[in-house]
Amino acid sequence: MDNTNRPRRSPAAKGNGQRHLRRRRRMAWRIHPGSSQTRPRPNRSRATANDRIRKPGSRNTNPTRGGKSMGRPNAQPVAISLPDLVVRAQAQGPGRVLLGICGAPGAGKSTLAENLVKTLGDESVYVGMDGFHLAQVELERLNRTARKGAPDTFDAAGYVNLLTRLKNQTETTVYAPEFRREIEEPIAGAVPIHPEHRIVVTEGNYLLLATGPWREIKHLLTETWFLAPDETVRQERLLARHQAFGRTLEEARERTLGSDERNAVMINATCPSADLVISEILD
Repeated sequence: MDNTNRPRRSPAAKGNGQRHLRRRRRMAWRIHPGSSQTRPRPNRSRATANDRIRKPGSRNTNPTRGGKSMGRPNAQPVAISLPDLVVRAQAQGPGRVLLGICGAPGAGKSTLAENLVKTLGDESVYVGMDGFHLAQVELERLNRTARKGAPDTFDAAGYVNLLTRLKNQTETTVYAPEFRREIEEPIAGAVPIHPEHRIVVTEGNYLLLATGPWREIKHLLTETWFLAPDETVRQERLLARHQAFGRTLEEARERTLGSDERNAVMINATCPSADLVISEILD
């Protein structure tokens, strides 16, 4: 047969033919899995939704995305004694240690900080974040009195500047403000931090918050401990504290279940970033 006059197939037609051939081979494999026309595709099992989501506390093992951790892998809630916490604090260093204690309102931050400093003795000092509350007159000017305790009712940048000075300025005395609950106002220059204070214990709600100036705090602290007691216990403590400072039961309940609770939800969400999560202080 003379093929000299047959038209030649265009490259596009050849491409279409090759695609059709590959399609027929794939169909043959599906119908007859033992067929030798083609090889099975590699078995690439698809990850489930749970496999694809990296949980708090787990590490990212994908080298193309780096090895950054979402929190600490060992930051599981623990019940621990005060003596063990003292040993842990003393083991930090060398140089000045900035130890942060974080948690929702009523978690027991100031109680732990005070007991820790009392046990550590002269080498430590207690500096509270509450010293950076905006003054009452400023809260009224900004119309934020009803939300007192929210992140934007603090001088966050001032707190970051103080921590930066405490970390770097270790040969001279630095003064910090202190919040007085009996008058609901901060007092400037009330807490001296001397060079011999190797361990500075600071506590507050928003040490692990990742917005605004707050995001700088985590990197300034040597370690951050998060207090996570039972929620019922925490709320009962908070209710009693509000009453102890002059609020009626109804006012205390409104504050505890209102603005304090909204803040608590925000604060508890930062827990995975802590170095140590404490569920209970053992006797």
